Amino acid sequence: MQKFNVTGMSCAACSARVEKSVSKVNGVIKCSVNLLAGSMIVEGSATDTVIIEAVVKAGYGASVQSENSIVKNNEGESKEKSETSLLARRLLSSVVILLALMYLTMGHLMLGLPLPAMFEANKSLAFILQPILAAAIMFINRKFFISGIKGMINLAPNMDSLVALGSGTSYIYSLYILYRILMLENDSGDHLYFEGAAMVLVLITVGKFLESISKGKTTSAVKSLMKLMPDYAFVLRDGNEIKVMADELIAGDVVVVRAGQQIPADGTVIEGNCSVDESSLTGESLPVEKPAGTQVSASTLCLNGYVKIRAEKTGKETGFAKIINLVMNASSGKAPVQRIADKVSGFFVPVVIGISVVTFIVWFLAGKDLFFSLNRAVSVLVISCPCALGLATPVAIMAGCGVGARKGILFKTSAALENAGRIKAIAFDKTGTLTKGIPEVADILPLDGSAAEEFLLLAAAVEKGSSHPLAQAVLKKTEGRIVPDAVEFENVTGSGVSAIVKGKRIFAGNESFISSVCKGNIPEEKMAELGKEGKTPLVFASEDKIIGIIAVADSLKEDAVSAVKELDAMGIRTAMITGDNELTASAIASIAGIKTVFAGVKPDQKSEIVSRMKKDWGNVAMTGDGVNDAVALTSADTGIAIGAGTDVAIDSADVVLVNSRVMDAVNAIRLSQSTLRIIHQNLFWAFIYNLMLIPLAAGLWYPLFGWALNPMLASACMSLSSFCVVTNALRLNLFKMKKSVRIRAEKSEKNGSPVKEEKENMEKTFNVEGMMCSRCEAHVREAVGKIAGVAEVVADHNASKVTVKLSADVDDSAIKAAIEGAGYKVN
Repeated sequence: MQKFNVTGMSCAACSARVEKSVSKVNGVIKCSVNLLAGSMIVEGSATDTVIIEAVVKAGYGASVQSENSIVKNNEGESKEKSETSLLARRLLSSVVILLALMYLTMGHLMLGLPLPAMFEANKSLAFILQPILAAAIMFINRKFFISGIKGMINLAPNMDSLVALGSGTSYIYSLYILYRILMLENDSGDHLYFEGAAMVLVLITVGKFLESISKGKTTSAVKSLMKLMPDYAFVLRDGNEIKVMADELIAGDVVVVRAGQQIPADGTVIEGNCSVDESSLTGESLPVEKPAGTQVSASTLCLNGYVKIRAEKTGKETGFAKIINLVMNASSGKAPVQRIADKVSGFFVPVVIGISVVTFIVWFLAGKDLFFSLNRAVSVLVISCPCALGLATPVAIMAGCGVGARKGILFKTSAALENAGRIKAIAFDKTGTLTKGIPEVADILPLDGSAAEEFLLLAAAVEKGSSHPLAQAVLKKTEGRIVPDAVEFENVTGSGVSAIVKGKRIFAGNESFISSVCKGNIPEEKMAELGKEGKTPLVFASEDKIIGIIAVADSLKEDAVSAVKELDAMGIRTAMITGDNELTASAIASIAGIKTVFAGVKPDQKSEIVSRMKKDWGNVAMTGDGVNDAVALTSADTGIAIGAGTDVAIDSADVVLVNSRVMDAVNAIRLSQSTLRIIHQNLFWAFIYNLMLIPLAAGLWYPLFGWALNPMLASACMSLSSFCVVTNALRLNLFKMKKSVRIRAEKSEKNGSPVKEEKENMEKTFNVEGMMCSRCEAHVREAVGKIAGVAEVVADHNASKVTVKLSADVDDSAIKAAIEGAGYKVN
């Protein structure tokens, strides 16, 4: 895949022209041009040189997009700012000259305002000055004429062509009238139209200026992500600490990070200890302690402490850079829904020019004068807006991808963002997706009369030699205790283990394994009861009797139940696909609220089930985290990978949930639906605008109602149409994430299943004086975050407020004391 920057495009007709030209190049399989981003993605074997030549021949500029721009793209941002500044200067100078021109025309001729003495003495000077002032405005805005004429020469007229034709025709017509006034003295100055030719340019520049500002806001999410990467890093080389550019780091460098600095690379802490704000990656505001030996990630903020980090991934290889890359790729791509607009844009401008010519001819032949006929033709040219059609989809896609990235939801392509909103059913893997993926001991049931503690230590001694996750759960339960020694450890793959403990061989494993080595009777009813509760029973026995059972459970994630309830409310069907046995799978599904369960499924069968679901239920998403989910993720209409999952699963998916929350799968669907809704609204208004106003501009309703649209008003409407489309897309920045109702697993008297839902987190806000910067905010977050019952702390030094979300009752005085203890004053 090759990426290019494309310059000179002004509307959807331009992007369609570039796309068509590049698609004809030998070796190009697919070409996608994004008008908003000014970018192009090309798939195939064609060389960069050949592709750039095709763009240049189409009348535009192109350059290869640097990979370094993924990490830090200040150049693109400064370019965007300079374009907005240039438009502002053009607009200001044009308006000043236009006011003078308007005074000469409307002020004097229509309102009777006095002219300077030199003009009063010689009225011809006032007429001669009008084309000079109009020509000055046309020169300032010459970009319209250069681009428009170039487009017509290349047989690819664009929006600038329409503007150039409208303004130029008005100017030439006015020159002809001026000639008749001054040379033939047989016409009136009332029909001079220089101010119209100039005002069309000024009003459209107003629209371009507003559109440029809105575009900058649309891409703000991507820019804010890029700013989280530090520019510099402090590295130890040859025993000295030196300052280098962050993109000059190489794997193996030892980086020094102090309080208040952002970590410039992915790596491991080799010395020191610090608290890190990982909200840029995980969205969680509470700091995370990072002692020696722990992993740290680029872009995260060191709140306090001092550490040395061995860099392992730098530059575009860091996890954060890959996130930015995904967002940029998705924003630069083209959604399937844009195909309609692209088809229309391809022939839109030539059709409009044709309508304009026909309009002039029809009215002139109908007996209207040249002025009226020309006005109708010019109105058609300037009111038509291919820009709104071209921007309708990409601005929404870019805004949606940016919002998703800020919330920890990564759409790999624009098609993924669109498709997620059409999901009718969603299938979940169990382990690591719906559940935490970390088995824990749930029940200890000795059956030989021994104490629970004694039985647990015996079980741990047997399991000590095993690396199986269930064995590790038993060992974790005995942390800090003395476990008896075991000898002659034996492992029976897939069944169980055995070892000699205190002179006696003890067996541990599943029911079938224990039945084959022990003469004692296994308590079938208890085993079935544990299975119904979603627990996996480990049976321990000697050769002649059953010693006891330890039940291990992989508990549901705290937001799993809420997520399933939300999907049900949205009308989206849910299913679970797992390799676990039917009893355990059904129990977990029942707790989660999932009615359809596919249990005992092998990895290669998951994709077959997804295919059947697609046939029976429609558009299906698959959510998973493991290698065994990769094929199913690819088979689904939308593959959703848990961020904490394997690289294979993440690579196979269309959407990545960075924070590994089940509720984020719901939020991904909701965000996609919101984006689709914005796209449909934009396309509707772009189409309806042209369908309604082009006939009005052409004078279709003039014979019936006397409606005739002035070209100046037409240009104002055209300017605002694109601005409205972009502004509508900005509403996506108001998207609110659904928050889950946290589930606390409390054992019931009967079966130990999760039964109690906690209330939504309480929220308290405090006015705090003394916070001056983000470092102050970090101090407050750290101080308050240590209080038991505090779920989240949001500090805002600009507003002088601290908002505390609670998962349990916490007295205000405790929070105030923590804030004041950090050195700040609570009002």
